[in-house]
Parts: sequence; structure tokens; C-alpha cells
Amino acid sequence: MRICSVVGARPQFVKLAAVSRALVRRPAHECWTHSIVHTGQHYDAGLSDVFFEELLIPRPDHHLGVGSGSHAVQTAEMLKALEPVLQAGKPDWVLLYGDTNSTLAGTLAAAKLGLRLAHVEAGLRSYRRTMPEEINRVVADHLSDLLCCPTSLAFDNLRKEGLEDRAVITGDVMYDAVLLYRELAEAHNGRLAQTWHAREFALATVHRAENTDDEFRLRSIVQALERVASTICPVLWPMHPRTLKRLGELGSPLSSVAAIDPVSYFQMLLLESRARFVLTDSGGVQKEAFFFHVPCITLRDETEWEETLENRCNVLAGCNEERILEAAGSAAQAGPWQLAFGDGNAAGAILNTLADWEEPRLRRRK
Repeated sequence: MRICSVVGARPQFVKLAAVSRALVRRPAHECWTHSIVHTGQHYDAGLSDVFFEELLIPRPDHHLGVGSGSHAVQTAEMLKALEPVLQAGKPDWVLLYGDTNSTLAGTLAAAKLGLRLAHVEAGLRSYRRTMPEEINRVVADHLSDLLCCPTSLAFDNLRKEGLEDRAVITGDVMYDAVLLYRELAEAHNGRLAQTWHAREFALATVHRAENTDDEFRLRSIVQALERVASTICPVLWPMHPRTLKRLGELGSPLSSVAAIDPVSYFQMLLLESRARFVLTDSGGVQKEAFFFHVPCITLRDETEWEETLENRCNVLAGCNEERILEAAGSAAQAGPWQLAFGDGNAAGAILNTLADWEEPRLRRRK
């Protein structure tokens, strides 16, 4: 069976790593082949190349080199580049991951070519259509043939939209990845491990357009992080290139927060597992903090991962300085953490489902 994975951004590389490793463990007689298309959405080496090297993901068979641009321009360039690649490869399944513009472009290109689609991490909803990610995930879910849900809540969301016949609960591939790589993360990070000790700092990430492109929100978040750093504990902020550029444009230098360059996946796992609490607008970081039983403060007004909100394991604070400070001050009260994301074998479950769906089609061919 021929599978093609379309990826383009950091969280997708992590999910791809889990699927790639599960494919290697399949019985040889099944004759699976796996091609990888990298759209180039994340083109900075610190957000792309390092993940392939660190996670031992096979090099992409095709690198489209699309780069940045507006949502329309970026998606259009991906569509133009993806169509001939998918036409030539004729995969039995196209695997799409998450909710980026790469997901949207892969969905549209494959669907128009009549190729079958499987959406990994299906069923997430913020119910806020002003978020580009919400548009991307809704389109992917409604056009995909197979919907791989990370949680029962995601499945319930799809049931409400009449998509339950295409949906299956597989667990979360990011949980697979954390279980696979957490020990390696400790072993590979000498300098960071020596500098940032467990429970002595807070970890921050900010990259979503709703925060970086809104001057009021970004200034409010920066001021809150500065106050956390000066009154509660040191704050470490691996800085996304877009966020760094925006802070420069706004003339908002950091005085108390420690900003560093983007970090690798292993380094991020190390920092997440050691942090006293995490402040983020990233869906992936919310989950990884949850996996490590580290309190999370989400710098958004909603989350797709409502499972993490139980017992204040994750608190929605938006850009409100006082809510952020209050959540940071009470982070030690979070917990207990519930099991919600599967048993660590989501990638295997996804491949088993693909095989099950493929078998009737193979029988019809004979």
C-alpha cells in the first residue's frame, strides 16, 4: 500500500515521526511504501531540518520550498506544487496532519484528484471561525475519507457534524512521540539541562497570528510575562522568528524574560518536563505539558484540547495580564491529571485502520 504524508510545520514533523516509526515495525509481507512531501511552510532550519535529523525521520521525497506568505498566497503556491507530485505518485492514501495551511492545501489537492484522505488529529474544534486553523481543520475533516480522532471528545465533535461513519478513535500520536523520546530528551541536552533546573522556571511560547499580529494582545502578553519573571520565577522564552520580528517592529524589548532562539524537539521536551508551569498559545505545547503533568496557562480565549482543562491542569487566560498572573501564582494547585489521549500506540492504530479499510478494496480488485 502506498502512503503519502504531507507535512510542513513543526508539530506535523513530530506526528510524522511517530507514524514513520510505526511503519517500520509493520510486517514485511504487507509491502507498505511511504513517501513524504514537505511543503516548506516552516523553512527555518531551527523549525524544520533539526526535527528530521533528531527524530530520524526519512528525508522528504519532495521539498516544495513554498516558504512564507499570506494565507491565500501560501496555500495557492502549495496547491500548484502539490498537484503534480500527487498525480505522479498516485498514493492509495494521503495522510494529513493537524490544521496548518499545509493540511488545507494537501486536502484540496488530493480531494480534487480523487485520492483518498486520512486526517490525523481529526475532530478538533475551537468553534471560532476567525481562526485560520479552524477553517483548515473543518475543511480537512469534511473532505477526508478517514478521520483519526485523538480523543473521545474529538469523536463527539464529528458525530455532531454527521461524520461519525468516517471517524475512529485512535489516540494521540503526539503522546506516542513523548513516550518514545522523553528519555532521549534528557540525554541529549547538556547545556540547557545544566542551566534550567526542574521547577525553577516557567516556559513560554507565543507564535499564533491572533497574538503576534494584534499589537494590544502581544503587548499585554509581553507585559504579563515580564511580571511573572520579576515576581514569581524566571521565564524562558524560545522565540519564534515571526514573534521576534513583531517585537522589533513594536519596539518592545524584554528586560526580565530570557529569550532564546528556537529549540529542537528534544530541547523542547526537556524544558516542558522541567518547567514549573508553561505559558503558551500552542496546541501542541498544551498537550505536551499535560503529558508531563506540568500546569499550563493558555494565552488564548479557547482551546481545542478541552480535556486538558479538567482540575485546572490547563487554564485559559487569553491576553489578560491579571488572569495570567493569577494562574501563574496558583499553578501549584493544578491536578490530578486524567488519561485522555490513548495508550501511546496511536500511530499503530492509525495504520491498522488504514489496513482494515484497504482490505475490502483489495478484495474487490481480484
